[in-house]
Amino acid sequence: MDLDINDNGVLIVGGAKGIGHAIALEFAKEGADVVLADIDPQVTEAASTMAETATGRISGVVLDATDYEAVKQLASNMQEHTDRLNHIVYAAGVGSNKFGFPFWEMEPADWPFVLEVNLMGAVNVAHAFAPHMQQCGEGSLLFIASIAAQMGSQTDPPYSAAKAAIVNFMQVVAKDFASYNVRANAISPGMIQTTLNKSVWAAWNERQDEADKKSYEDWAGEKISTICPLGRWQEPSDIGKMAVFLASKAAKNVTGQTINVDGGIIMHS
Repeated sequence: MDLDINDNGVLIVGGAKGIGHAIALEFAKEGADVVLADIDPQVTEAASTMAETATGRISGVVLDATDYEAVKQLASNMQEHTDRLNHIVYAAGVGSNKFGFPFWEMEPADWPFVLEVNLMGAVNVAHAFAPHMQQCGEGSLLFIASIAAQMGSQTDPPYSAAKAAIVNFMQVVAKDFASYNVRANAISPGMIQTTLNKSVWAAWNERQDEADKKSYEDWAGEKISTICPLGRWQEPSDIGKMAVFLASKAAKNVTGQTINVDGGIIMHS
């Protein structure tokens, strides 16, 4: 299938590593110009490595998405990175690094930073780039949510609530941009071996009696076999391929949707 995005530009916020980086790689394979933005200063090195095999322009910029002024500055300077920005992906995300069951074992003070990164960072990006997206003629915004947003996950309540808000905000964005031929969607990943996923295990493990502690591999393996009908990990590249499809003309009538790439976990729950 020719996805016809080789002349498009895409901004990946949270593109230095993990799911965001996997998404960037898939866009690069399709020949798009890719701008990786991340608070991690290694984002410039990640972009340089990607550029070695890419046919489009690849660049990296250090960005704190919670700093609205910095995001607006990037928006005003996008022509330095790509001539035609059509697609924005918000893939930045953090957890609380605490195990949230029951929720009162956490403190209200554990919430603000999680909400700032997962929700307000996305809001900042959408606001800063709204004028550009209204003028681009066709394009898309993609928000990386989580299956936790749809199931009242007790694992990390601040994270779940922030991702639920992202899904709702995405639908607002989809409605508001529809008349400009700009679409908005979300992807909810399932069980993926990321730093965030491992932090959930670490927070859980820390609260167990010594006899009940488990290795990450055992904990995750048991969880997958219990809740995932397909019985296997989802991989970052799975999210990347779906992201590219949603940005392409093949998905021209897909907007306001949350796509679960989760091995059937939501269905099972």
